[in-house]
Amino acid sequence: MKALITGASSGIGREMARILASRGWDLIIAARSTDKLNALKAELSNVNVRVITIDLSREQDAIDLYEHLQEENIDMLINNAGFGAYGAFEDVPLSRELELIHTNVCSLHILTKLFLLDMTARGGGTILNVGSMAGFSAGPKLSSYYASKNYVVRLTEAIHEELRRKNSKVKISVLCPGPVDTNFNNAANVQFSVGGLDPHYVAEYALKQAEKGKMVIIPGLMMKLTKFFERFLSEKALTRASYDVQSAKDGKAS
Repeated sequence: MKALITGASSGIGREMARILASRGWDLIIAARSTDKLNALKAELSNVNVRVITIDLSREQDAIDLYEHLQEENIDMLINNAGFGAYGAFEDVPLSRELELIHTNVCSLHILTKLFLLDMTARGGGTILNVGSMAGFSAGPKLSSYYASKNYVVRLTEAIHEELRRKNSKVKISVLCPGPVDTNFNNAANVQFSVGGLDPHYVAEYALKQAEKGKMVIIPGLMMKLTKFFERFLSEKALTRASYDVQSAKDGKAS
């Protein structure tokens, strides 16, 4: 069995690589940091690990990655690469937002599309897209990130239903965690106001649920309860609450 993991150099992606390696999976790990990927490869010496340095904020890189690997018969694709950009919409540089959109949306879409076609032709495979609880609402002060994760959630849900209607053996799931103790804070230049989940727990839970074909995967009781109670609030109330939560991170709630 062989898995391709993007964003594998840290956080959830790295933990998924460790878990799959412990199960005997061969891995292709991709990210921008060659040093971190090589360190992970050295750690996972019990399986075959291939390192690919790539920047998925460049749309063409996703196409190149697929073309480079399309003969590899990937059994599991984990689209984990992604980041956030904190600040009011008018303040975040457009160049940073476009990098975010290309990474979180365009590259994920490309890889999902192309590897799904191959998996469908072979009659099996698993795709796990890493979304977020941010994918269920709007996020003032993290507007582009929230919007990108809404795309990931809704795209995955739609594909899941299409595959179900066809009785396809290909599985697709979206992981929607709340705060996780990863490098996301540094990349987004923000600090969560609540403690994050352990990335190993999130990775292990996600892989277990993805193997079952679960459409939306939400780790942790707190986030499950949050998702449940959100249905009783209006969009306006949710957006106002989101603004206050985000603004509390820099002491500017009003």
